Amino acid sequence: MNDLKLSVAAQVASLPSLKIKDLWTLWDKYFPRRPAHPNRPYLESRIAYKIQEAAYGGLSPETRRRLEQIGQRHSKIKARRPSSTIHLPPGTVLVREWGEQDHKVIVTAEGRFDYAGQSFKSLTAVARHITGTAWSGPLFFGLRQAGEGT
Repeated sequence: MNDLKLSVAAQVASLPSLKIKDLWTLWDKYFPRRPAHPNRPYLESRIAYKIQEAAYGGLSPETRRRLEQIGQRHSKIKARRPSSTIHLPPGTVLVREWGEQDHKVIVTAEGRFDYAGQSFKSLTAVARHITGTAWSGPLFFGLRQAGEGT
């Protein structure tokens, strides 16, 4: 066990001295896609967590739930109402006519939305990209009616 801990500790300690291309190689090993706005400390911290998680296991579901509850209790950001969440299975295709053109969005396995060769984190971001104005994505794509949910 001590050898494992030393090995993990040595791996984590070596991250700051790695070349950025080597960090990206590690990133690609642990994550399905690269972050939009990366910086070295962010990459190192996320990779360090994944190295430790691979060696020692991740958080239990109960610990994860508890941390989320603590975060919600102490956050100054108001939580969204769970009832307003729309769950779309991967592969779902949404089509919306706008500006005399059909716009097709596909839900990915990662819960993102592919539109015109780009990946978006929300339907609202896709709607904003298409229209150039602030729109509720679920409203724009007809998944919700005006005044319904958030």
